[in-house]
Amino acid sequence: MKTKVICIGGPTGVGKTALAIELANKFNGEIISCDSIAIYKELDIGSAKPTREEQQLAKHYMIDIIEPYKEFSVAEYCGLAEKYIKDIASRGKLPIIVGGTGLYMKCLLFDMSLGGSEKLNNIREKYKKFIAENGNEKLFQYLEQIDPQSAKEIHPNDTKKVIRAIEIFEATGKPKSTYKTETESKYDYYLIYLNTDRKVLYQRIDKRVDKMFELGLEDEVKNLVKNRNLTRENQSMQAIGYKEFFDYFDGKIDHTQLVELIKQNSRHYAKRQLTWFKKMPNAQQFDYENKDTIIDKVKMFLEGDNLWKKLLLQ
Repeated sequence: MKTKVICIGGPTGVGKTALAIELANKFNGEIISCDSIAIYKELDIGSAKPTREEQQLAKHYMIDIIEPYKEFSVAEYCGLAEKYIKDIASRGKLPIIVGGTGLYMKCLLFDMSLGGSEKLNNIREKYKKFIAENGNEKLFQYLEQIDPQSAKEIHPNDTKKVIRAIEIFEATGKPKSTYKTETESKYDYYLIYLNTDRKVLYQRIDKRVDKMFELGLEDEVKNLVKNRNLTRENQSMQAIGYKEFFDYFDGKIDHTQLVELIKQNSRHYAKRQLTWFKKMPNAQQFDYENKDTIIDKVKMFLEGDNLWKKLLLQ
């Protein structure tokens, strides 16, 4: 029998953490973070990871586990998360996967072999150097040759995604675009993705960014750069809320532009997150305000009602 898991996805600032804590307390659950930045130690404010108070309300895993100067792969995430799922379920508790990193969640739920992390890291470094010497456009032209379908879906200046697509091709011998999500998961999962009115969501994001600065985001990034010797090349510093500071430190933008750039990038990222979760198999959208409905559907799922999948669509 497959292990039952609850998954909560959706854009930044939509209320995923609050819902996960409520479900954990109601259904004897423990939470596994599915966030590619919350895994890093010392990246607290910009990552909007659950606060210490929130983590005391329900047991959390996969937060603050990696030093900020280290690389961390999808494969490493899945390996650790799978162990936590097994442990949580073995103690009669409900594993709850929550976060906005769709690739992590997809690879955790479905078998998607994307090559070994060591090999991918070597390829990544090679093409970072290639960009420094030849520019973004030359690298994108290479992607167009090896994986034209992915090239149509990735902006030439989004070098992180361009390199990722090339990594997959060179590590596996197959274009990224040929990898399809399996509809059969290794888990019996219920995937909830939260959304709300676009205007409301963007207002929440803007307020969240303002709050980050009030909490000391600038000092947090300065300390990471000064005390940890982090640069824009580090994986952790390529996250929204951190990467924008380097142009600010270099005097290329002022503080007002910095704040607006983080807000703008966060809004754009929220749109991409929604697109990602909408495409996930058997995902159901809810507004966070409909908590009672979500709780009823989760209860139905956990009770094993054979009609639950039909009822989810109502």
